[in-house]
Amino acid sequence: MNDLEISFEPDPWEVFRMSLTMGDTVSASQILTLLEGEDGQALEDALQELETACVKLDISDLPKNGGTGDTAVRLKQEVQLVREGLNPMDLEPNDPLRLYLEEVAAVPVCGDEQLLAQKGDAAEALTNLGLSRVIQLAQEYVGYGVLLMDLIQEGSLGLWQAIGCYREGEYAAHRDRWIRFYLARAVIVQAHSSGIGQKMRRAMEDYRQVDERLLGELGRNATIEEIADELHMNVEEARRVQKMMDNARMLDKAIRPEEEEEPEAEQAVEDTALFQMRQRIGDLLSGLDETDARLLNLRFGLEGGKPVGPEETGRLLGLTAQQVLAREAAALAKLRKG
Repeated sequence: MNDLEISFEPDPWEVFRMSLTMGDTVSASQILTLLEGEDGQALEDALQELETACVKLDISDLPKNGGTGDTAVRLKQEVQLVREGLNPMDLEPNDPLRLYLEEVAAVPVCGDEQLLAQKGDAAEALTNLGLSRVIQLAQEYVGYGVLLMDLIQEGSLGLWQAIGCYREGEYAAHRDRWIRFYLARAVIVQAHSSGIGQKMRRAMEDYRQVDERLLGELGRNATIEEIADELHMNVEEARRVQKMMDNARMLDKAIRPEEEEEPEAEQAVEDTALFQMRQRIGDLLSGLDETDARLLNLRFGLEGGKPVGPEETGRLLGLTAQQVLAREAAALAKLRKG
């Protein structure tokens, strides 16, 4: 009888994700900080996990991103258009955004969304009714580096997702939540690709250093205005960095155990025990079929890598996340029985 217990500490993202419950809100800075060194696919997988868990995304701590080249000019124009009420007539006649806005305005809409949603077979009508809401919400996300037309496309995906998964409750709130998630997701993906995570980390470090220096010089906590002046930024930008730091502290609390760190000698013993356990597990895995052995290697990072979530493991093995979890439980049970 083999009483081996397999238990490896997940990576920080896994720890943080497991601390979340349905309806929680995650900030962009928390996501970008945890996944700063990861590639785009890892970010997409993480956002998919948050979508599945019905977690909300908050981008309010992200800095405004003006882009580069022609994109920067367009983004600046769109910020001004939104500020003035987004009138299609202010755009060139053949501008894709103008053509789309005019097309949506011409779509006949009628009916009560709540009643249509409860019927369950009115997807086209709900889509027509919801497109104007997508445009309205997308304007709130202008200025973060994503063109408005792209935001509208992502928001439309959120609308269709909302229509497809609605079951009960207030439809309007359900619809808006899904649209906002997809809009925020687009902004976070763009921020990640632009290296915003590294810039945010540097901004937080600069803020911390200035705050500590002013505390020593003034003999009191510095005001946000004083810190902003030292950092050569406006108060709004300084408040955004301050919020990022608050989120970083909450993140650190979520992913770190409350116990004090073990002394180095004890840690060395633990590392040796972990190495020996990995060797023992490797021997045990030889008794499993190839797929189950690879599945456990991926899930627990047995080959020296980071533990991989069920969704990504399923993608690599051609399985669903549910199949991954079922096979994992069966394989572990087999190992314990020896």
